[in-house]
Amino acid sequence: MAEALEATTGAAGVLLLTFVLAWTASASYAVATGRGGGDAVLHAPRETARLLRQRRRDTISADRLLWRLAGWSLLPVAVLLVALVPLGAAAPLPGSLGVVWANTLDILVWAFVWLVGWGANSVVGLVGGYRFLALALAYELPLMFALVAPALAAGSLDLAVVAGAQGSLWYAVWMPVAFVAYLLGVLGFSMLGPLAAPAGRESAEGVLAELSGPDALVVRAARYALLGAGAAVAVPLFLGGASGPWLPGAVWVLLKALLLTAALAWVAGRLPALRVHRLMEPLWTVLLPLVVLQDLVVGIVVVAGR
Repeated sequence: MAEALEATTGAAGVLLLTFVLAWTASASYAVATGRGGGDAVLHAPRETARLLRQRRRDTISADRLLWRLAGWSLLPVAVLLVALVPLGAAAPLPGSLGVVWANTLDILVWAFVWLVGWGANSVVGLVGGYRFLALALAYELPLMFALVAPALAAGSLDLAVVAGAQGSLWYAVWMPVAFVAYLLGVLGFSMLGPLAAPAGRESAEGVLAELSGPDALVVRAARYALLGAGAAVAVPLFLGGASGPWLPGAVWVLLKALLLTAALAWVAGRLPALRVHRLMEPLWTVLLPLVVLQDLVVGIVVVAGR
């Protein structure tokens, strides 16, 4: 009974943290795009009320099952990412392969976003889906190599071990290329900032174009939740996890996650969405080699330290 109560409490805490991160991302993004502070904070509740009242729209010959199943699956992915983050010695969803699971959940976003675009049987949705896949192929390899760097330095795929191995020097300090590549990946699977083309205005919002009512609410909320979840996973990977003076470790994890979420959302709101073809060359020919070089440097440091 006690174990069931503890599991229920932990699950409720993860859900609450996911929505707090999503709200933080939404408010910070709204501020960056020109809304006032009070208006930015209330923007998410207002949009929620509006979309819940909106009538659900269908397109001709849509694959409704896959379309809606994919859209409603994005938010659980964000919740599972948050559950991987150790708030102290262990994560709500403990395991020795946290780095691998984080990357696996990122890959699942590929399938779900593609199905949201494809399932609507809409030209703009399909265009958005193809744009997402093109960008995902370009940012995913740098992101995967970025995940290798902290795991290699810590000698473990366990996020708690990676966080504990950083001591007084965060990996973000001496692995800056991996850190930047990881954050670009977070913007990519959130479809925000420079990598927002799959849901861009020039394509009538692409994969989001045909969504309405509760379906639109869940997918739009999932974008911010994925941004917040990606920022939260960066805390044990690059920002020392629970390390910090005076405050309990769990508080430090929450503070770092919230601050990084707000900063990343603000940057996403200030930077324009770039066309896919303008991102391909720098992602493939500049960022990827730099991240591989970063891994090489980490490997040399690890071997030299033995």
